[in-house]
Order: sequence, then C-alpha cells, then structure tokens
Amino acid sequence: MSARHTETGGPLIPRPERSPAALRVALAQVAPHRLAEMEQQKDEAIALAARTDSLGPIVQFPESRAIVIEIARFPAAAARLHSAEYAAQVLDRDDPAWQEAVAEIRAVYGTARESLA
Repeated sequence: MSARHTETGGPLIPRPERSPAALRVALAQVAPHRLAEMEQQKDEAIALAARTDSLGPIVQFPESRAIVIEIARFPAAAARLHSAEYAAQVLDRDDPAWQEAVAEIRAVYGTARESLA
C-alpha cells in the first residue's frame, strides 16, 4: 500500500501502534526507502542488548522508529526535516544558517516526540 496524499496537511496514515510489525507496515507506507535502515537498527538494538545484558536498546528501538514515522506521516514536517538535514550537511559549521538548520532538526524531532507522549 502506498501513502495517500492529503490536501489538508493532515497525516498520510493513522498513527500506528508501537509493535514492530505495525511500525514496519507504517514505515513501508510513508518511507519505504527506510525499511532496510529499520531492520539494521533492530539488529543493532538486539546485539547491544545481548552485549550489555540490558533490555534498554530493545525498548528504545520502537520509540525511535515511532518518531521517524511520526515525522514521515506529515509531509510538511518531513519536508522541513529534509531541508534542514541537507543544509546541515552542506553548510559550514561557522555559518549561522548551519546553527539554524540544526535547531530546525531538533525542533522537528522534538515536536514528533511530544506528539507521541
């Protein structure tokens, strides 16, 4: 299933449950190009949990994926993030615009995190 276009600026899809399967389905709908990244991060979280004898990485994994999906659900937020990430990559760190780009990245992630709380 592909993401639907919305005229109102609302979400492309409903907010998914935080189960790995639901997050995978949602990511496939709003950012299919990130599925391989999700699988790699899941594997890394499991490996880190095994190395450290801690469930923390496994608990944090769905939360981090939910934030990525929350941003991707809203095309305007995703566009803001991509623009800021691009600027942060190409601008010199001494450029005030670089600091603005980094602040925008933090703001987009912060807004997504807050909306999930």
